[in-house]
Amino acid sequence: MQLKHKTSQTLFTYWDKVRGNRATPRRFEIDPGKIAGILPSTFILERLDPETYRFRLAGTHVCDMFGSELRGTNFLSGWSHSDRTSLVRHLAALSKQGAIETIHLEAAPVARASTSFEAILLPLRHTGDTIDRVLGALAPLDPPQWLGELPLTSKRIISQELTWPAGIDNAAQKHPATDTPVPVMLPGTHARVVRSDHRQFRVFEGGLSRGDGDKV
Repeated sequence: MQLKHKTSQTLFTYWDKVRGNRATPRRFEIDPGKIAGILPSTFILERLDPETYRFRLAGTHVCDMFGSELRGTNFLSGWSHSDRTSLVRHLAALSKQGAIETIHLEAAPVARASTSFEAILLPLRHTGDTIDRVLGALAPLDPPQWLGELPLTSKRIISQELTWPAGIDNAAQKHPATDTPVPVMLPGTHARVVRSDHRQFRVFEGGLSRGDGDKV
């Protein structure tokens, strides 16, 4: 997993420290004060069903970029059909296997060129044993002057990557009934598994088809 933006790097490092040797930390263990410097660029999602990940909290920078309050809206809204399908499958791996999702995307306001963003999605448990929360961050890689003044109205995925935290690869990627790896494949893409030390990565390469979208 190669994170380009400092916001993503900071959030992952904090999440990984809180996690310790577990698959995921719990929601109440996340202390906003420990990530105060990046808090405006972070958010928390609640998984209601496989196609509904509702914003419970969204930082001011994230809301400003889309020109609206995101709390209560569905993270999966506003994507093209192919992008949404891919996100549903990746989020299933996050919620069932404790995977980490990294997304590189482009977004744009009306009548403006698109700009690149990096998003990271990290699994959390709330009170039970189910992964039903997602800690995330969204940051522009090269922010234009208009960002935050003109609302983003379209977005598309350039690439996605699933990774598994160190120490859980053998357990997290196995189906509880069959004890065999669960494939998480995307339509029209190719995946490769990369192993390094105690980590195992399933990497999806290439972009997805273009599609217009609305706000998050």
